[in-house]
Amino acid sequence: MTVLVTGGTGTTGARVADRLRADGRTVRVASRRAANTGDAGDAVRFDWLDPSTHDAALHGVESIYLVPPIGALHPEDVMLPFLERAVRAGTRRAVLLSSSQLAPGGPATGAVHAALPEVFGEWAVLRPSWFMQNFTGGHVHAESIRSAGVITTATGGGRVGFIDADDIAAVAVRALTDPVAPATDRVLTGPGVLSYDDVAATIARVTGRPVRHRAVSADRMREHLAGSVPDGFAAMLADLDGLIAGGAEDRVTDAVEQVTGRPPRSFAAFAAAHARSFAAS
Repeated sequence: MTVLVTGGTGTTGARVADRLRADGRTVRVASRRAANTGDAGDAVRFDWLDPSTHDAALHGVESIYLVPPIGALHPEDVMLPFLERAVRAGTRRAVLLSSSQLAPGGPATGAVHAALPEVFGEWAVLRPSWFMQNFTGGHVHAESIRSAGVITTATGGGRVGFIDADDIAAVAVRALTDPVAPATDRVLTGPGVLSYDDVAATIARVTGRPVRHRAVSADRMREHLAGSVPDGFAAMLADLDGLIAGGAEDRVTDAVEQVTGRPPRSFAAFAAAHARSFAAS
């Protein structure tokens, strides 16, 4: 079985590809940067906005891990034609990465979510909560932690069941490879809920440097995100912060443990393992 991993060099895609390889699966890593990834023969150039790259990516593929185009407000415009092309090419199963705050038929990936069961007989939608990795790497939160010891959000005191991308990848691989198609929508969270004040305190504890949460209005959050993401996407992210402030993400599910047989990683463990990532720049 060949598994196509879109967004194959990204936060979850790279982890999914690594786990599939370790499981002895044939993987095709799809990325706009494929020519420069250095992968051992399993990379293919892929761009959601360039249909000329789609056929080669789909050739011989039985299952697809779908990571929507970053920053797209209407990913269905490019994803649904691609999925129809995938079915014609013989693909049987698709696993979509969405978000816990995006319901089927709603904005962004919600439209793709709603259509997926109509396109594929074998499918799954993974709706993780916010990533722990948002506080490391190149994310705007990570950069502001390193540069100023500040996390800026419009979430107020709202709490989130932050999840490690490694746990998302573990669930995704099972959904892609289990003999029985999952045909399910899973909300994935970590083992507990934290406010951004809690996150800042945890990072401060493991680094020994001051880190604080700066609570702002939705308008100020849009301004804070300006330049990091497209304007429309910044507005959507600020609105999602408002939903968090209202309690929309204050929940924990046992989906990771149900699928993998082990509990998800806690943020305290994640922060301790990544303490150097939070160091002042």
